[in-house]
Amino acid sequence: MQRVTTFAERCVDRKLANIVLAAGEAALAAGSLLRNLYGKPHRVSHKGTIDLVTEADVAAEKAIIDHLRKACPEINFMAEESTTLPASMPETPTWIIDPLDGTTNFAHHFPWFATSIGYSEGGQVKAGVIYQPLLDELFLAARGCGAWLNNDKIRVSATDTLQESLLATGFPYNIKETVGDVMSLLATILPKTQGVRRAGAAALDMAYVACGRLDGFWEINLKPWDTAAGLVLIEEAGGRASDFAGNTFNLLHHDIVVSNTTLHQQLTDLLASHSSAPHE
Repeated sequence: MQRVTTFAERCVDRKLANIVLAAGEAALAAGSLLRNLYGKPHRVSHKGTIDLVTEADVAAEKAIIDHLRKACPEINFMAEESTTLPASMPETPTWIIDPLDGTTNFAHHFPWFATSIGYSEGGQVKAGVIYQPLLDELFLAARGCGAWLNNDKIRVSATDTLQESLLATGFPYNIKETVGDVMSLLATILPKTQGVRRAGAAALDMAYVACGRLDGFWEINLKPWDTAAGLVLIEEAGGRASDFAGNTFNLLHHDIVVSNTTLHQQLTDLLASHSSAPHE
């Protein structure tokens, strides 16, 4: 908890400081719950053929919403397990919550998952928290306050060529319908890099770009709760986010690429022909 209060004390915007304080406390509470449930038998149901939900997703979301409702009762919610995706981003203050990013990993006892909480106002993400409970790594960011990992300020990498880069990607749940596009993207980018990782939790991929462990990340068909917290982390750490065509990213875009900024044009040059932007 000390790392959350320390960040809040550093943040010059007192409203956002309180937002991050509430989100950080909620993320830590949900992370403790997930850590206790990890490795145990799970009740698994399906939202789609390979889109899983466990009792841990539901319990973690309830814990987050209960905490945030007490801390900030005036703020609305957009949460993965209990909210329908809106046609447009709300202008009103809104929490954007993924209680368990990496559910498939969690269900298979693969230790790579996180809780992600973003805060949006005026249709723009203003703050975000991502927590990896097994590594006890808490990523915190707010506009004008920087991006932090636990008690250390973070910055994107300085890698300036794709050949020296380590990138990440993910595969959408409708992979049967999109496998051609996914493999075409991979075939375009993989040979030009030092490596591409696919670990299965977009929020953590974005957090890892923010702290310089990865140099870039791309994926198609993500939802606002996958990207909200990571977006502000990336940008406050000096990185850049866009759609594949290089347009300013918003949470309802169908494709996203984030990078350390120096690689961004190189990536969008490769990705632009796959952009969904003309069809939005």
